[in-house]
Parts: sequence; structure tokens; C-alpha cells
Amino acid sequence: MPEEIELNTEDVDERVHEAVERRADWLLKAIALTTAVLATIAAVAALRAGATVNEALMLKTEAARLQSEAADQWAYYQAKGIKSAVQEASRAAWLAAGKEPPANVDAAIKQFWNEQGEIEKIARAKERDRDVKSAEGDRLFDQHHRYAMSVAIFQMAIALGAVAALTRLRWVWIGSLILGFGGTAIFLATWLR
Repeated sequence: MPEEIELNTEDVDERVHEAVERRADWLLKAIALTTAVLATIAAVAALRAGATVNEALMLKTEAARLQSEAADQWAYYQAKGIKSAVQEASRAAWLAAGKEPPANVDAAIKQFWNEQGEIEKIARAKERDRDVKSAEGDRLFDQHHRYAMSVAIFQMAIALGAVAALTRLRWVWIGSLILGFGGTAIFLATWLR
């Protein structure tokens, strides 16, 4: 009987395991590197999100202050209007009595009317400044939301990267990369805008 051919399966098994480990080692390194890059970009996006919301809140606070000042000016405008109306009533009473009103009545009416014009200019200027600050705050809030959206997408990509590292599944890592590219696109589009 011919001798049976002996195969050293231990050597083949060892080589197969080494090849699998090299492949897994490469995949783990790639997952770790891409996840670290995504985490870095996510940190920058989070900083930008925080900075834009803080600036937006400051502008909205400034707009509220300007609105309050404009309202004060309009109240002052109304007060001058009431004083002018009182003087007009006094003038009408003098005329109804058939007498000439004192000179200071006409002067007071004119003075209140002129003061109202100046007060109106100040109030309208404050309202324009308020509108500019509020619009800029709205723009920054919108920018903040886009930054925050990119951060959320980065967090999902990083989580998928962790799952890919644990399971060594390439398709999970590719999903992580796709999300990472999406988050990066939103971040860059917002930043460059």
C-alpha cells in the first residue's frame, strides 16, 4: 500500500490565521484613523456651533435692548404729543373765549411738535438697529443649527466606527465613512458660507 500523503495542517492553519490577523489589523488601523479624524472635525464643528449660538444670543439680547429703548422713545413721543394736545386745547379755549392766547402757548405747541420729530428719528433709528441685530442673530441661529446637525452626524459616524472596530465588519466601517463625509460636507458648506 502506498504511503499516505501527510499534510501539515497546523502550518496552513497558522498561515491562514496570520493572514486574517494582518487583514483585521489593517482594518482596525484604518477604522481607528478615520474615527480619530472624524472626532477631530466633530470637535471643531461643536466649537463653531457653540460660538455661533453665543454670538446669536448676544445679538438677540442687543436687539431686545434696542427694542426697549425704542419703546421708551415712543412713550416719550406720546408724552410730548399729549403735552402738545393740552396746549392746543388751551389755545382753543382762549380762542373760544374770544381772546388771544398767550404767546407761550403757540411757542410750546411748536416746541413739542419739533421735539416729537426729533424723538421719532431716534426711535426709528433704534428700530432699524434692532432689526439689523435681530436679522444677524437669526442668520447665526440658522448657522448654529447646521453646525449642530453636522456634529450629530459625526457622532453617528463615530459610533458606527466603534461598532466596525468591534465587529471587524468592513461594510459598517463604510457606513461610518459615508456618514462622516456627509457631516464634513455640511460642516464645510456652513463654514465657507
